[in-house]
Amino acid sequence: MSATPNQVGRRRFNPDRDVEEWHGSYVPYDLLKEALVAFLAVGVLIIGLSVVFSSPDEQPVTLKSWSTSDPVGFAQTAITELDGTSALAIYGPPYNSTPGASQQIGFFSPEKWFGVHHPIDTAKDFVLGPLRMLSNQPVVAAALNRYSSASSTQQSVWTSAYEKVVTNAQFAHGALQVTKGSYGPVAPLISSLTSMARIGALDGALLSSNQFYDTNYTKPLLFIANGGYVANLAGQQKLQGSQWGMMNETGNYPGQAWLWLYTLWYQVSPMKTSTNGDLEVFSIMIGLTLVLALVPFIPGLRSIPRWSRLYRLIWRVHYRDLKSGTSA
Repeated sequence: MSATPNQVGRRRFNPDRDVEEWHGSYVPYDLLKEALVAFLAVGVLIIGLSVVFSSPDEQPVTLKSWSTSDPVGFAQTAITELDGTSALAIYGPPYNSTPGASQQIGFFSPEKWFGVHHPIDTAKDFVLGPLRMLSNQPVVAAALNRYSSASSTQQSVWTSAYEKVVTNAQFAHGALQVTKGSYGPVAPLISSLTSMARIGALDGALLSSNQFYDTNYTKPLLFIANGGYVANLAGQQKLQGSQWGMMNETGNYPGQAWLWLYTLWYQVSPMKTSTNGDLEVFSIMIGLTLVLALVPFIPGLRSIPRWSRLYRLIWRVHYRDLKSGTSA
């Protein structure tokens, strides 16, 4: 049987659910005036600080800037892309199906569930594919044909030998130079790729798509992330994970301070050293978000403000005046 309006009106007051009617007086409040004053004050503050401190203008990190600044480091990364030993080549989903690379907590493994939905073959996508665009260079074409026609075992012999000596390479007279050895076509391939990157052509090759606007920077960013160049730049600006730094993209300084809660978990165990650290942090943040969203529905937790009476400390002047009967 449903309750009558009178019965509802006589229902016991519940401080967690009901709002007590205000019986005090009211005063006028000009919200537009307050907003205008705040806007002007913040505007003057921003302009003043901009004049005093100026605005940082960090140049974007590209394959061109990397290969120009550190051609040997670029070549070291390029050979790992070719022989399939770079961090991306063995990353696992969503880029490849490397066994045991997926993060998981018990049965919970979103990487496995979604699988490889953005396949990347580092050798073909980062090295061989872009070099095939240099159709006007017979030396490069011959090296590509020789490498592609060789067996996987022979390719591994060439790349392993080259990877051992590229650390001592030199860049002189506009070309990458290494000591002579049994590298087959690998030496001219990596040297040509380095030269291609230095003129900015590799950035464009990795951005090529069927769309009118090239806005997918996934491949060049992944290539850059495999090397140590961007990590050194991040360290100089205190933006590495161990330094609690985070930014959305190169050039945005100092980054989003509100993301401190995410970076916090990477500084404590077990996330700091765990191979499943990303998934563990993700799970923690999902849990905290659910708790925050469900606060009004969680008994006990929703009553903490009323029990702690912290609001009375914040609004102590109001409650003091209310008690004395002088509240406006």
